[in-house]
Amino acid sequence: MNQGASALLERDQVRRFIQAHRWATLTVLRRNGSPVSSIVAYALYDGAIVVSTPGSTFKRLAITADPRVNLCIMSNEEPFDFVSLEAHAEVLETEIAAPTIKVFENIASLGFETPDPLDDWLARDSRVILRITPNRGHAVLRRFETNVG
Repeated sequence: MNQGASALLERDQVRRFIQAHRWATLTVLRRNGSPVSSIVAYALYDGAIVVSTPGSTFKRLAITADPRVNLCIMSNEEPFDFVSLEAHAEVLETEIAAPTIKVFENIASLGFETPDPLDDWLARDSRVILRITPNRGHAVLRRFETNVG
């Protein structure tokens, strides 16, 4: 299924798939246009997808230069279901505690704990939030359709 991101994200099945998973491949663009991908933890927050990352990472620098990204959220086992989102990303440097906590809540079941004190950790690593707003996307959810009620 291929469609505009707002229509795609409004589909209950796609939203549930995104909420049920926690890892994605984020692809950004180098200045010469070649893609670079990394695995990121994410969460849904305030109508967008958010990722917490140190401010010095290549992905942050690349997004500052070119905000076009692709985020591919996939299931954890074969055969893989996925949601792929062409998106616009922005770098947030302030008011990032709440979205950072959401990311940690999404990976808490894996043993990740929100750093305490959070503000010190955010400052020490010059953390930023990547706020990802989808423009267009597509999904293949064969197993998820039958396994999630």
